[in-house]
Amino acid sequence: MNAEAVQFWILAVVATLGALGVVFARKAVYSALFLATTMIVLAVFYIAQGALFLGVAQIVVYTGAVMMLFLFVLMLVGVDSAESLVETVRGQRVGAVVVGIGFGLLLAGGIGAATVTDTGAGMPAAGAGNVEGLAEILFLQYVWAFELTGALLITATLGAMLLAHRERFERKPTQRELSRARFRGAGRPTPLPSPGVYARHNSVDMPALLPDGSYARDSVSRTLRTGGSGNPELPLGEVERR
Repeated sequence: MNAEAVQFWILAVVATLGALGVVFARKAVYSALFLATTMIVLAVFYIAQGALFLGVAQIVVYTGAVMMLFLFVLMLVGVDSAESLVETVRGQRVGAVVVGIGFGLLLAGGIGAATVTDTGAGMPAAGAGNVEGLAEILFLQYVWAFELTGALLITATLGAMLLAHRERFERKPTQRELSRARFRGAGRPTPLPSPGVYARHNSVDMPALLPDGSYARDSVSRTLRTGGSGNPELPLGEVERR
């Protein structure tokens, strides 16, 4: 077994595990990370077969741009596992299964036809490499299919935006109403004091001093107080020495 075969079997296992992780991961962020792993392995396959341009495009365009955009949207919007199990469109699971099976049959049929009836026709020869041949296929021979694919991707993006949009069922409060609720509530209407003692200590874990010499516990973040980093109970002399 040569080095290429060893590389193929190792990376094939990684790609298969990544694809299974995309399907069976409970969180959308984990699914996106598994998909990024599978895309990187595919890029290595392209480079190993001599298609350096396709491998670099796979990493830069799909893994570096598209997948990072997916991760950014997921982390910004937030998708809980309970929400991902709710069907926003009736029958979407059945439709997804049918489309998946149809795509699998189409892929198997294409690979079988290419294997049985191999005529040797492929990418047109290019003197400087396969970049010119790929450009000739995309922008000359299959230019309409390429443009229709771009329109399909834009339509899918707009459809996802419409499905994820949530209508506001209650009136949005005005700034005047928010200000009144802030002062009438039981909370603190004014901003919290800044941490640290002016001209003596400016650390964020040091409580500020009020005019009467007492400590303003609200000036220290709750995370620092619970984590033990801050010490709001320091005596006044200790604060002056620090």
